[in-house]
Amino acid sequence: MAEIDEMPLLSRTPAEWARSVLAEPMRLLVDHAFLEKKAASNALELLTRWPNEWLDGWVETMTGVARDETAHLAQVTRLLLRRGGRLDRVHKNPYANALRLMVRKGEATELLDRLLISALIEVRSCERFLALAEVSEDKELAEFYKALYASESGHYRVFLKLARKVAKPSVADARWREMLLAEARILGEQEVGPRIHSGWPGMTAPNA
Repeated sequence: MAEIDEMPLLSRTPAEWARSVLAEPMRLLVDHAFLEKKAASNALELLTRWPNEWLDGWVETMTGVARDETAHLAQVTRLLLRRGGRLDRVHKNPYANALRLMVRKGEATELLDRLLISALIEVRSCERFLALAEVSEDKELAEFYKALYASESGHYRVFLKLARKVAKPSVADARWREMLLAEARILGEQEVGPRIHSGWPGMTAPNA
């Protein structure tokens, strides 16, 4: 399991963020459920858009990620329902939406960008899950987020590895550095609230 200091993120989430969002656990679980749902659909969409990708293990990797994320969705939903909550009909994720605006659509680099953004979302989610696990006084939630931390760490590495195969490693790494900087800025612009990808005062992007 990767240590937090090994993550390439350019900003770090403070414990105060985790304590704040855990004060509204039901709303946090609803947001989390939609996050897992989108992650599963993203993997399937990648497979649908590029069904015959030449990379070895492409189909197995995308279906495996989709399976994992669907299992996480089922876990979050069970927690939510058991605690008397329910899913909303509509959900917005301005953080993920802003990241996806960086995709260079219609170009040969579209798949590269999609894979790198998937890696960004996974690694930030991984960091947030660890923050939640470390401060939660709810034992069930603490254990749940600790387990998810390990899984999402693996997903982020898979997407980054694939990105370095669909493009030259030097090209992929240069784009990855650009996106890491943009991710820190975008997260810093998010509103505070009980969401996995919400903002927090003082979380700002480093200087370019």
